Amino acid sequence: MLSLRHARRYAHKSLRATPTPSAKKLRLVKPVLFLAGISSTVAVYLLLPDKSRATPTYASKTLSPSYFTPATLVKSTETSADTKLLTLSVPPELLPHDHPDKLTPIWSVFIKDDDIQVERPYTPLEGVGGDGKMTFWIKKYEYGEVGRWLHSKQPGESIEIRGPVTTWLRSWMVGDWDEIIMISGGTGITPFYQLLHGIFANNDTPFRGRLTLLHSSRSKADGPPPMMMNFLTTTAQKHPDKFKLQLFVDSLIGGVVGECSATLKLGRIGKADIQNALELPSDPPWWRRLFPWSTAAVNSPERKIMIMVCGPEQMVKTIAGPYGRNYSQGQVGGILEELGFNSRQVWKL
Repeated sequence: MLSLRHARRYAHKSLRATPTPSAKKLRLVKPVLFLAGISSTVAVYLLLPDKSRATPTYASKTLSPSYFTPATLVKSTETSADTKLLTLSVPPELLPHDHPDKLTPIWSVFIKDDDIQVERPYTPLEGVGGDGKMTFWIKKYEYGEVGRWLHSKQPGESIEIRGPVTTWLRSWMVGDWDEIIMISGGTGITPFYQLLHGIFANNDTPFRGRLTLLHSSRSKADGPPPMMMNFLTTTAQKHPDKFKLQLFVDSLIGGVVGECSATLKLGRIGKADIQNALELPSDPPWWRRLFPWSTAAVNSPERKIMIMVCGPEQMVKTIAGPYGRNYSQGQVGGILEELGFNSRQVWKL
């Protein structure tokens, strides 16, 4: 038998160890409320309206970034195992003729996947013709919803677009830059192709500087299709004082990259390649190595240089530093920071 003292001690421990009904309820309510809060937050996030869902579609209004316009797929040509040239057509009367500046390179349009109501921006290679046709070079990624959806479409089907949306906000036509170096990888070449086409094919732009394109592909088979390469190589041959082209591949297996085998280099775009494009010494003087912030060659007021980069994120990060939040420009980093370039001279597309 328990003594009275032991009985009281046992009863006291039992009283402390056994929660009251109200305490039990309180302990149960807390995790329930916590889980309910998490569930509500997730639900609100998932149910928030996507811009493409909320944006209306108009079939008879002029093209605008504010709403979608139905376009017709008129041509689909496979250029590699995972890339296609797609040509869309909109009625010519829907082009923004009253505001031709909206179609000044570089610009893009958003294309909507009607199945899941998601949109992605794509750059028309040659802008838009007077007949309302736009051609895109589009890659199909394993987890890229819109790209895979576009690859599945057949000529005659309707595809909704909105735009034009200006991709490069800086003026390049009035002497702001003496040199523009474009560095691209994969389908990241498309905005630069549009820029070059606008300058050399249309002959209606006053840009008088020098342009250089450094483009990288995984292999020759993954390079730009013949339509693009023929224009680029022909332009480089016709205007050697205005435009230089250098191609890079990780592998020489398969494919034909235009008629420019002399410009084809095995390997990725590196610091020395950018220095060569800028005609900078690859081995700077000893005093500049001691004082790396002395970068008169790239920051000289007599030499106005712009470098634009577009391609896979890792490539952009290596060359120009990572994007900022929500794909803003962020700080200049990587190779370009080492060479002394500042944020005014670098643009990440």
